[in-house]
Order: sequence, then C-alpha cells, then structure tokens
Amino acid sequence: MMKMLPFLQSGPIGIRKESKDCIEENRQLGNPSTSVAEQVPVCPEPSEDWSKDQVKKSEKQEAACRHSRTSSITSNGSCASAGESPEKGKKGLIGILKSALKKKKDSKPLSVKQIMDLIEENKFPDAAQHLIVLEKSLSIKSEEELKTSQQDIESVYEILKRKVFDILKDSVLLAAAKPDLLQQAVDALKEQEKEDQNYLSESLPDQNMQSRPRKWKEVWMATVKESVETRMKDTRRTPTTENLSTAGQNLLHMGKTMKEDLTVVVQLIKQLYPPEFNVCSTYAELYHNYFASQLKKTAESQLEDKDIYLLLSWVHNIYPNDIRKDRVLAKELEKVKLGSLLPSSLIKELEKKYLGSEEATVKNCLSRCLETEIQRWKKDQEPEKLDGHFHSELAILAIQNIHGGQKRADALSAALGEEISPCLSRELAAFLKSYKDAFEDFKEKNKKQRFYKPILIANINNCRNFRDYAEKNIAEKDDDKVSILSTLSDIENSGFDVLLQQLFAQLKPIYKKFTENKWDSSDEIMNEIIKTTRKYISDFQTLNDPFYKAVIEKIHVHLVKEYIVRLLKRRVSLKSPAQQQNLAQNVSKNAAALETFCTNHLLYQSVESQSRRKTHNDCANHEIVYVYANHTSFNVPCIYHTKVAISNLWLYIHR
Repeated sequence: MMKMLPFLQSGPIGIRKESKDCIEENRQLGNPSTSVAEQVPVCPEPSEDWSKDQVKKSEKQEAACRHSRTSSITSNGSCASAGESPEKGKKGLIGILKSALKKKKDSKPLSVKQIMDLIEENKFPDAAQHLIVLEKSLSIKSEEELKTSQQDIESVYEILKRKVFDILKDSVLLAAAKPDLLQQAVDALKEQEKEDQNYLSESLPDQNMQSRPRKWKEVWMATVKESVETRMKDTRRTPTTENLSTAGQNLLHMGKTMKEDLTVVVQLIKQLYPPEFNVCSTYAELYHNYFASQLKKTAESQLEDKDIYLLLSWVHNIYPNDIRKDRVLAKELEKVKLGSLLPSSLIKELEKKYLGSEEATVKNCLSRCLETEIQRWKKDQEPEKLDGHFHSELAILAIQNIHGGQKRADALSAALGEEISPCLSRELAAFLKSYKDAFEDFKEKNKKQRFYKPILIANINNCRNFRDYAEKNIAEKDDDKVSILSTLSDIENSGFDVLLQQLFAQLKPIYKKFTENKWDSSDEIMNEIIKTTRKYISDFQTLNDPFYKAVIEKIHVHLVKEYIVRLLKRRVSLKSPAQQQNLAQNVSKNAAALETFCTNHLLYQSVESQSRRKTHNDCANHEIVYVYANHTSFNVPCIYHTKVAISNLWLYIHR
C-alpha cells in the first residue's frame, strides 16, 4: 500500500484534497506499535462524473505500464494490474483498496511490547519471527527513525538471545526435564540461522540490515563449549571414591560426565536440530578435546605410581572400550575420528615409568614376603597344615605379587604384558636365589629348634607352587626359566638330604650286620631296617604328594643299594646246591620285604615302576646266583644271566 501512494499522486485521476491529506498521514508511519488501519484513513470514493478525455488518458497510461507488476490506477478510479480490463477495475476499485488495506493490517509487525510478551511466555520462535518482520519494516523509515527503532529492536534481540542461549547452555539438563522449552530455544536458533542464510543469498543485501548476519550458530558453538567445560570442571557432581587421589577422582568425573552427557545428546538432543548442525560430532569433539587437554596436563605433572597406572588405564582401556565403544554411543562416535587421549610420545614415556615402577613394586613385595618368612622361622613355631601337609604362605604371597604385576600390565595392553613378562621372571629368579640362601642359612644354624623338620618340610612344599607357576606361565624361550627350575631343585634336594640324613645314619650300623652275622639272621636284620625306616616315613607324610613320592623313591633306592653293597662285600663259599638255595631264599625274602614295604608307601604306580617290579620279582630266585657270580665258579650261562641282572639292578638303583 505504501508503494502505491506515489502512483496516486501522479495518476490520471489526480489527487483531491482529501487524498492528499491521506497521503500526508501515511508518510508519518514509523511507529510499529500503531496499526496501519489507525494511521491510514480511508480515502473518499472518486467522482463518477469524469470526462471521456480522462478515460482515454487512463487507457494510454495502462498500456505504458503493462510490463510492470506494479498496479496502476485506471481512469475510473479502480486499481488494476497490467492486462486487466478497465471495466473490471471500474467494478472493484473500492474492494481492491479495502482488501489491500486489510492485508497490510493483518501482516503488520507486532510492537516491541508484544514481542517482549512472547519472550516472557517462552514462545521464542514466534518472537524471533516477529522480530525479523519488524527488522525488515525499518527499510522504509528515515535515518533518524531507523536509528531509534533499531536500538529498540536490538535491545529485544539481546533479551531473546540471552534467554535462548541460557536454555541451550543447559541442554543436557533440560533435554529430559523440559524438552518443550529446549525445543523452543532450538527453533529460535534455527529461525535466526535461516534468516542469515537468506540475507547472504541475496544478490544485493539490504544496506540497512547492518545487524545481519547475526551468526547465532557461532554463538551456539561457543555456548556448547562453555557448557561442556563447566560440566567437566564441576567435580562436585561425582561422588568421591575411596582410595582415589585427586587426579584419579578428576579422571573418574570427566569420564563419567562425558559418557552420560553424550548419551543424552544422542538419545534426546540430536533430533531437535537439523542435520547441518552436526550436534553429536560437535558435542563429542568438545568433550574429547577438553578431556584430552586435562589429561595431558595431568600426565606432564608429578604423578604417583598408582596415578600413572590409572592414567594409562584411561588411555588404553576405559576410554576406548567403555566410552567410545558403548552400545549407545559407538555408532555416532565412529563418525567423529576422535583419536587418542594423549600423544604417542607421552604415552611411551608413561609406559616406561610404569614398567619401572611395577618391577620395583614387585621386587619390594617379594623382599618383604621373604623377610616375613625368615622371621617366622626364627620363632620356632610349627607351621600350619593344609590338607594334612605343612604349609607356608610364602609361595602364595610371592606368586600373587608376580601374577598381579603381569595381570595389571595385560589389562593395559597386550604389548605391555609381553614387555613386563621377562622383567617379572627376572625378579622371580632373583627372589628364589635369595630364598635358597636364606634356607641354607636356616638349615645350618637352627638344627636344634623344636620344629626344625616341620619348617624344612613346609619350605620343600613351597617349591611345588613355584614350580607349577613357572612351568605354566614362563615361556620356554625365557632364559630365567631354567634358572628358576634349577634353584627350586636345589632347594628340594637340599631339604631331602637333611630329612634323610638322620635316617640313613641310623640305618648304616644295621646294614653292617649283614656282613657281621650269619645269613640265617637276615630276616631279623631286614625287619629292623624296615621298622626304623617306617618311623621316619610317618613324618614325611606331611610333605605334599609329589615330594612324598620323591622321598619314598629315594629311600627305596638307598635301601636296595645298601643291601646289594652288603651282599657284594660278603665273602662266602657255597659248596652245595642246598647252601645256594638257602641263601637264595633268604635274599629273595629280603628283597620281597623291601619291595612290599616301599610299594605300600609309594602312592602311585607308574608303568615304569610296574615293569621294574615285574623284572625284579622274576629274577628274585636267582639273585643270589647273580650277585655271587663274580665270587664263585659258575659256568658261562650263569655268568651271562648275572650280567643281565646286575645291569637291571644298576638301572634300578640309578633311575
């Protein structure tokens, strides 16, 4: 309607006084709070007594303006568009004018006060739209009027902007609690971004629109960043965890906050925005960047050993597995390419510190375990029993420390697990050598202790646990494995020697009786040997099964060996077959007694031992012949069988 007024001034119908007054009032339009209907009075209807000359002039004017979309005023006073007939214009001049005035009235901008009311009612998209309309209406105003109105509009924009971005800053909190309010704020942001794009796409942007583009999207980015940093800094929202240092508590808070907040973004916030905002990527990158920056500062500071491990746990395990591969987040985070929380050079430095501290920790723990065990020996107390066997906690505690170090490294990464394994083997080998030295010192200095033997047995039993661990967990290519197993064998054999030393000393004079007395009394001598041995064997039952079997085998070998030695030292002359048969029967009975005694106390029946016993029993009746072949005048076939028997006995004794 405003653009039609100049045409009215120069049109063919001329302007009557009343029309001039109307135009003058319309020029005063400038206050958006006043409606168009109130500012523009209705013009009087034109006179019906017009000359034919005026009609002709009107038709010529219409033809000249036919190319334009601007409405022209026909000679009869009607407003017709190009190409419309004058007759049609004659009939609808008043209707068209009233329709134009009504349309202008309906689309007029709201007043500042009305827009403020919309903002107070949290109708942010409506307020944004009306502000845009009001902003555009300023293009028809004078410079002085524009300055005043623009200031009012900018004031309202600032209020709207502050309220919208205060809400957007709390998006994570409001997404579930007040989703409608958050949607209103997002829609207002979308309106402003859309208007910016429209403004920039114009070939000749309106020079009066100095406030465009408003760049609310950039403000949104800064607001999200501020929100992320605020939430990541506020450690009070995460309950304090016992035994966590300040650094550890900060890491826990940031990781927990990032995971929970990104879950809200993916499930509730993402759908409020158009795709071009890349909401998930924006939030994820901001959380990641803040987390990484804080982690880097922490890594470069002076850290305790446990914090170094915790830091590496976040880098290698918790962040990539529990956060980035979370069921809800994984699909979205795969699109972002976040990278590692720390630079690789800094990770390597932390790993080197960790390996050194872990090895030192294990070494110190092993040293304390051994010192505790030595102090226990000095107290001369009977060791505890486990399943009827003397037991010591040394092996269990030591292995737990070794295994714990290995397990912690494996939990960080497979590469660190492989790297620390030989270090821990080296520490175990060094520990066992110290253990062996301490054990030897105890054997020599504490023989008069009341529980000397039980303590020896408990330490022999320790070797089983160490051996099992080494055989199962240390690689064959590891040079320390041979050293470990060798040291354990030394400890076991050293303990056996002490345990059997007294038994063998008591058996020695009894065995001499075989050469001093007649063979008729050999049964009594063998019974005495078995009785003495049985007494000691009852004490050995507190050994673990493998060691009990080993000590019984050692006793068996010693008894048979000493018996054969005594037979070989005895010089007798057997002149008759009856004498030979009698001696053979005695030896056979003695051999059977030894075999039965040792077999009954040996808890396993291996194929080798079964074969060995069969050979021994088959030759029992001929042993006297075999043994004395070198001392009597038997024929060649007997000598041949003697060699076979001696060979079998030699293998049996030295197996």
